[in-house]
Amino acid sequence: MSLLNLLNKNPKISIITVSFNSDITIRDTIESIINQDYNNIEYIIIDAGSKDDTLDIIEEYEEHVSYFNSEPDKGIYDGMNKGITAATGDIIGILNSDDFYPNSFVISNVAKTFEKQGCDAVYGDLVYVKFFNIDKITRYWESGEYTINKIKNGWMLPHPTFFVKKYLYDKYGYYNTDLKTAADYEMIIKLLYKYNIKVFYIPMILVKMRMGGASNSSILNRIRANKEDGLAWTKNQLNKPIFVRLKKPVQKIKQFFLRPKL
Repeated sequence: MSLLNLLNKNPKISIITVSFNSDITIRDTIESIINQDYNNIEYIIIDAGSKDDTLDIIEEYEEHVSYFNSEPDKGIYDGMNKGITAATGDIIGILNSDDFYPNSFVISNVAKTFEKQGCDAVYGDLVYVKFFNIDKITRYWESGEYTINKIKNGWMLPHPTFFVKKYLYDKYGYYNTDLKTAADYEMIIKLLYKYNIKVFYIPMILVKMRMGGASNSSILNRIRANKEDGLAWTKNQLNKPIFVRLKKPVQKIKQFFLRPKL
């Protein structure tokens, strides 16, 4: 067996958490990472200069944090880019400070899937939960298999479940900070649709997300996000599919009615 194959059996996975005034939620995020049963995790926290107790909580777990930085930034995607720049892992996942992994074997499953499938990226399912009752599911984002036709019809994978080989960020570029709420959508279009990387769907819940993310926190933000969804195509010099800005929010409606089979 070659040295490359040996390395691929235990790739270093860098997990990036971007935070700002997250003292209510970040402990759940951190503990869900340090409780993983996978033994080759690099944990990176990029804070935007929190003024609450976030930094004190992070300090409690400093022995588990490989890299930490706290300074004002230009928004959440700027924080992600700082994390990617600092990362030394083979694979990168992004888990924000109001998200958490639902069990201890998420990362080991991700690593096994990369090894078995020989893919460039993986993703899975996500559930939204109540902010103060994380056992109460409010939406179920069942991703399903990726196809080109789906993405033309407004399909999007749940970004916190997305793990991708680092060299692809280095090759194709980081998150576009001109987009305030849709840079993750722009990244998916770029990698999956424009550059046709090999992606594999893991049919399991990889992440729990508390309700109240930046793009969904108000009607105004939702309108701006929808506008940026269209820009995500033009910034990649791609023809925007007809009615994709209308189809994308329609795709989400079923998430409020579906529930996972437990």
